[in-house]
Amino acid sequence: MSEQILKVNNLNKDFKVKSTKLFQRMSSVQILKDISFELMKGETLSIVGESGSGKTTLGRCILNGIDVTSGEVIYHTKEGRDVDYLNLTKKEYQKYRKDMQMIFQDPYSSLNPRMTVYDIISEPLITNFNVKKKEVDERVADIAEKVGINPNLLKRYPHAFSGGQRQRIAIARALITHPRVIVCDEAVSALDASIQAQIINLLITLQKDLGITNMFISHDLSVVQTISDRVAVMHLGRIVELASVESIFDTPKHPYTEALLSAVPRPDPNVIRERIVLEGEVPNPARPPKGCEFHPRCPYSTEKCKIETPELQPVDRDKKHYSACHYAKELTLKGVDYGATVQ
Repeated sequence: MSEQILKVNNLNKDFKVKSTKLFQRMSSVQILKDISFELMKGETLSIVGESGSGKTTLGRCILNGIDVTSGEVIYHTKEGRDVDYLNLTKKEYQKYRKDMQMIFQDPYSSLNPRMTVYDIISEPLITNFNVKKKEVDERVADIAEKVGINPNLLKRYPHAFSGGQRQRIAIARALITHPRVIVCDEAVSALDASIQAQIINLLITLQKDLGITNMFISHDLSVVQTISDRVAVMHLGRIVELASVESIFDTPKHPYTEALLSAVPRPDPNVIRERIVLEGEVPNPARPPKGCEFHPRCPYSTEKCKIETPELQPVDRDKKHYSACHYAKELTLKGVDYGATVQ
C-alpha cells in the first residue's frame, strides 16, 4: 500500500469583498468549502474544473502561500512525523518548506528578469541550505542538465529564452532543493502544443527518477489523462468527484464531470462527438444556490437536489471512487469515447 505524504482535512478559505454601497460592511465569499483528500507518495493527483472553481487557491493554501480560514494540511515528514504544515513554528517551517515547492503558470512573469538563470535556480538552495560555492555550482549544473537546459547558458537572463525553456528553468528552480511534493499550477497551459508534450514528458521522467509527488492543477483534460494517477474534480470550491484517472474518464459518477469530459477534443475530423452544453450561467460564489450547487445547470436535477447538499461519498469502494451526487449510483453517465465515424 502506498505511503500517505499529505492529508488535507476540511480546508476552508473565505475572501473579504468590499461592498459597492456606502456605509455597508465588507462581506465574505467562501472560495474553498470543506476540502478533504489524501495525497499518496509518488503519485500525480490532478485537480480539474472550470475557471473560478478554486483550483489555484487550493494549491496555494496547501503550500501556506495563502492563509486559510480553517482546516489543516497534515504533512508526513521524512522522519515519519505527522505535522500540521499550516501551523508550524517559524523554525519548523524553515525546516520543512523546502520539501514542498510550486511551479507557476506563466513562465514569463514567474522569473525575475534582473537575475541570471544561475541566480534564479540557485536562490532556493542558498536560502535553505548552508552550502559552499563549489557545491552550488555542481548542483545547479546537474539540475539544469536534468531539465534540458545547457549549463553553458546559465549566465544568461530569462529574456534570452523561449517560453518552453523558461518553464524548464522554473522546474529546475523548484527541484533544486530536492522537494518531496510539487504543486504544478497550470504548468503547461501557456505553452504551444508541441512544447506542452515535451514538458509533460519531462515531468513524468523527473517524477520517476526523483520519486516526486505531484499535485497537477489544470483545466486541460487531455493533459490530465496523460499525466495523472488520480483526478479530483472541483466545482464552485468543492470536490464533487475523486477517483483514479481510468474511472473518471471511463465511468464518471457526477453530471458535472460528464459535461467536462464531453468537451475533450479528439484530433480526428472524421469523428462526431456529442457535446454536452450546460444551460445557464456559472453560479455567483457570493450567492451560491441552495442544495447541490450544480443543480441549476444539471440535466438530471430533481427537487431533492434543490434542497439537500450532497456530500462526497464512496460510490465504488473497491475502486476508491467518490462522488458528491445524490444519484451517483443510479445514473449511467458517458465517459470519454471516440464517438461515431463519419461515413
